[in-house]
Amino acid sequence: MPNLDDVVELARPEKFLAVVSTVRADGTVQSSVVNAGVLADPRGGDEPVVGFVTYGRTKLANLRDRPSVAVTFRAGWQWITVEGTAWIVGPDDPRPDFDAERLRLLLREVFVAAGGEHDNWEVYDRTMVEDGRAAVLVRPVRIYSNRPRD
Repeated sequence: MPNLDDVVELARPEKFLAVVSTVRADGTVQSSVVNAGVLADPRGGDEPVVGFVTYGRTKLANLRDRPSVAVTFRAGWQWITVEGTAWIVGPDDPRPDFDAERLRLLLREVFVAAGGEHDNWEVYDRTMVEDGRAAVLVRPVRIYSNRPRD
C-alpha cells in the first residue's frame, strides 16, 4: 500500500507538481496544478500531511464549503493520489493557534516541502501577504497509485 514516503519519491523529480481536485457546489470537479509537498502536521500528531499554498478564490471557496480533496502527483506514466480533508489557514481562514507570524512560517514550510527555494525570504513573505495566500493541509484518508511495489 503506498504511503507519503512514496509521494515524496515520485514527486521530487517532477518538482512536486500535483493536480489538486476539489468539488464545486454543483458536484462537478474543479482541478488545477500546484506545487505540493509532504510535511509534519503543524497542528501536531504523528502523521505528516500534504500541503500546498494557494490564493485561488475558486479552489479555496470549494474547500471551505466541501473540504474533500484529491492531490495527484505524477512522473512519466506513474502517479499517486492522496485523498483527504482540507484544512485551511490564511488571512481569510484564521485559526486561533496561527497568528500572523506562525502563518508566515507555515507558508515557508509548505513552500520548502513542495521543493521551493528562495533567495530573498522577505520578498517571499511580502508577496504571500499581498496575494492573501493560504496554506492548505490535507491529512490523508486514502493513498493509491499505479506504481508497482517491490
